[in-house]
Amino acid sequence: MIPKEILKKVQKIQIYTSRMVNDILAGEYQSTFKGSGIEFDEVREYQVGDDIRTIDWNVTARTGRPFVKRFVEERELTVMLMVDVSSSGYFGSTNKLKNEIAAELCALLAFSAIKNNDKVGLIVFTDRIEKFIPPKKGKKHVLRVIRELLFIKPQRSKTDIDLGISYLNRVLTRKSVVFMVSDFLSEGYEKAMRVTNKRHDIIAVNIIDPRELQMPALGFVELMDAETGESIIVDTYDSKLRKGFSLLSSMELQKRRDLFKSMNVDLIEIRTDKSYVDPILKFFKMREKRH
Repeated sequence: MIPKEILKKVQKIQIYTSRMVNDILAGEYQSTFKGSGIEFDEVREYQVGDDIRTIDWNVTARTGRPFVKRFVEERELTVMLMVDVSSSGYFGSTNKLKNEIAAELCALLAFSAIKNNDKVGLIVFTDRIEKFIPPKKGKKHVLRVIRELLFIKPQRSKTDIDLGISYLNRVLTRKSVVFMVSDFLSEGYEKAMRVTNKRHDIIAVNIIDPRELQMPALGFVELMDAETGESIIVDTYDSKLRKGFSLLSSMELQKRRDLFKSMNVDLIEIRTDKSYVDPILKFFKMREKRH
């Protein structure tokens, strides 16, 4: 039984993200993702004016009359939302946690997809697959996706992106657009992502909290790794410590950017203290220009 507060959250997210899709992202999604080309439709008898290169020689030989293959544009897409729900997502120094931002962002992408009659699926993972919802169409299906993201209670705390990608390759048989939503506090996934991106269109969505980039001066503070449980007490009044933390964070962020660029994986950076609509809109416009 899903609690009433979760259902209220779902309704609130539905209203807000649907408005964003209709008022701001209308047309941007469709212009960005145009489908994967053409697909075979049927075989019919040759007519004067048909391109002889489309003749189906097997059917022609079998029937004794010329037949041609007919193709149609394949518009429908499959959009897979891959969401990291490890313990590091249950952190936030603003009014929302990283996993709450992830849920709203996925709702925005999902409603954009179904408005365009595309299928939407969901893979929720930690260092195991927590939930899989096969791609389908429709508003009811998207509402189920949002409910699962808000209601899920992960069995594990750590992150294994490589495992998530391996599972993705097993369950998706056709080329898909994959939004991978995570803070990417994981290693060892580079090879799998590089290979999978040649088969699918992976877009990395990096959720960042400002406290992960800068440490405020608050005195002695206990810092805990949410995924391992390890903790350490630090003196945040130490200016050298704060500068060192900021420098290391900046280096890690740039390293991640360079990695995705080297793999030809598009990156969207979402901050918990800023609007997530603007980066998505900017991404859509960038992809439209590029393609």
